[in-house]
Amino acid sequence: MVDRRIQRIAETGYFALAVLTPVALTAGLLQVGVQGLEYVFLYMALVAAIAVFAGLSPSLVTAAVSFLLVDYYFVQPLHTLTIADRQDVVNLLTFFGTAGVVGVLASVRRRALLRAEALTRQLADANTELMRLNREQAEAAQFEIRLARTEQQVKTLQESEQSRQEMLADVSHDLRTPIGTILTASTNLLDDASLAPQTRGRLETIANEARRLNALVSDTLDVARIEADALRLELEPTQLADAIIAAVERLQRRSPEREVEWDAAAGQVMVLADWTRLGQIFDNLLGNADRFGPPGTPIAVELSQEEPALVTVRVVDSGPGVPAAYRDGLFERFVRTPRGDPGQSTGLGLAIVKGLVEAHAGTIALEDREGTGAVFRFTLPLASAEALPA
Repeated sequence: MVDRRIQRIAETGYFALAVLTPVALTAGLLQVGVQGLEYVFLYMALVAAIAVFAGLSPSLVTAAVSFLLVDYYFVQPLHTLTIADRQDVVNLLTFFGTAGVVGVLASVRRRALLRAEALTRQLADANTELMRLNREQAEAAQFEIRLARTEQQVKTLQESEQSRQEMLADVSHDLRTPIGTILTASTNLLDDASLAPQTRGRLETIANEARRLNALVSDTLDVARIEADALRLELEPTQLADAIIAAVERLQRRSPEREVEWDAAAGQVMVLADWTRLGQIFDNLLGNADRFGPPGTPIAVELSQEEPALVTVRVVDSGPGVPAAYRDGLFERFVRTPRGDPGQSTGLGLAIVKGLVEAHAGTIALEDREGTGAVFRFTLPLASAEALPA
């Protein structure tokens, strides 16, 4: 639309130029006072120039205006549009015809030049587009090469990681038999009342280290299953209070003096969980709170419903909390904070808890709370639409 408007303005300018230039030439000739017929060549040159510059139609207008001006100002009788001499008629017609032929030829040449210029521009645009397409094609080829290399690297890493996990699982599984044999033999020997105190102490050390090694192997197998997405859960409606009671009993067999405070009424809610893995979650979190909580301080288990179809559980201890430097990687493998005895932890417990909670479609996080130690918050799906008691 804008280009067409510009074209109309240009055409109007060309026709105005076609009328005004012969008028200006005539005024100049009258001012100078020409003799003979030399002026005819000036008008012909003007017509040719207009034809080259503006095209055929403006050049014909220039020729017509020039004919009228010559007839009026230079052909006898002057200042009339009549011609007394027949030869002047022939001269004027020859002038007009020659001017028209020159104009037509010049206009044809101009159109040819314009077409050539347009074709040159089209070729230049096509060449630019071709260069752009070639550049994009080269970039696409390079991207495909990089993508293929990346895919190959990812595949290699996946195969390496799978091999590592399989080897880790195989080694951990193979370790269970000798560890179980050591643990069974050492505990059976401890039943012998006739053992010397020194021998009994050594056997107890062997049994304790075998238990620790067995726990490490079990945790390693769990981590391998979680990372390989090979963890299988037997989900069923489970009363949360039963799982907490069982976990507290297991904790107090190891730490009889440790109290666990929780609201039994709030625990009367059914969650969709794997009983064994749910117990493992509570065992790890309660064991963690027991290790880091000062003697004589209780562990709190808080239950609430803060999101639809989810129950929220918080395990709170009275220990020193988690240093800021360890918070970001707290749930990663083999991360142990310096707030307790590292000899009592494999560094896999929280990583396992995170994997098990997420396998139950829940989330886990460390919360900040003034006046307490660490606060671990995790969620579990409710087995039905029932809400926690108010």
